[in-house]
Amino acid sequence: METQNPIFRDSLYSSIHSLQIPKNYLFCNLSKIRSPKWVSLKMHYSLSSSALLANSKTQCRDINSKVECKGGFDKEDDEIKRKKLAVFVSGGGSNFRSIHEAALNGSVHGDIVVLVTSKQDCGGAEYARDKHIPLIVFPKKKDGQKYFSAEDLVNTLRSYKVDFILLAGYLKLIPVELVRAYPKSILNIHPSLLPAFGGKGFYGMKVHKAVIASGARYSGPTIHYVDEEYDTGRILAQRVVPVLANDTAEELAARVLHEEHELYADVAAALCEERIVWREDGVPLIQAKENPNDYL
Repeated sequence: METQNPIFRDSLYSSIHSLQIPKNYLFCNLSKIRSPKWVSLKMHYSLSSSALLANSKTQCRDINSKVECKGGFDKEDDEIKRKKLAVFVSGGGSNFRSIHEAALNGSVHGDIVVLVTSKQDCGGAEYARDKHIPLIVFPKKKDGQKYFSAEDLVNTLRSYKVDFILLAGYLKLIPVELVRAYPKSILNIHPSLLPAFGGKGFYGMKVHKAVIASGARYSGPTIHYVDEEYDTGRILAQRVVPVLANDTAEELAARVLHEEHELYADVAAALCEERIVWREDGVPLIQAKENPNDYL
């Protein structure tokens, strides 16, 4: 059996690509192989920059006087698990629906496992009931044993094994307990180009009226991380739309909302695919799916 110049399938290299191991660090001793049948051997991958040593089982056989190997790491070890999402709404929930549809069609590698709403009869809540998505009303007024605290909310979300929280028109300030329980894991969408026209009292049509009244020539949605204040967390993504000379607030709102639906689905996809990285100065960036060296 020819043992010189072993050739390995791309699948093996792709399986260890996430470890960023150059090919010249891959060693395989085939000198004692004598049979053309499948044989087992152990392969060692070493990193010059660390003491890491990983082992895996691989099988080889002779194909046209060359060595073909298959195996390596199990594919499941390399796959990114589907993320579990909680969505918060207070109104119609059009962004909630957009994200849910993207999850169903495979665009978002995650599932909405629970909806939290401040209004149990809002459109978003009705949609959740129709789709059999568990529903939580928060906050609830103190009413004896029915009171549902921020700590109860955190514990409930953990019971659903929620990875990320997406605010989609939720008008209440997020409790400090929740922000601290889910650091860098809560996103909100706002209908203006933050930091302009944000903060307490700026929501819905009030934002668009303020944009038009200011004379601003551009507006658009912003997705940002949530901290303990209104609309002050790190900006992750934005889309720009023009403010036309004779726009009404309703016309501008419709134009912005169209971009919101696409933007939130795109960001949710990046979040679930673990394509969000943090710059040294604390600014979050989204890696392009086709090339991780490019940023959106």
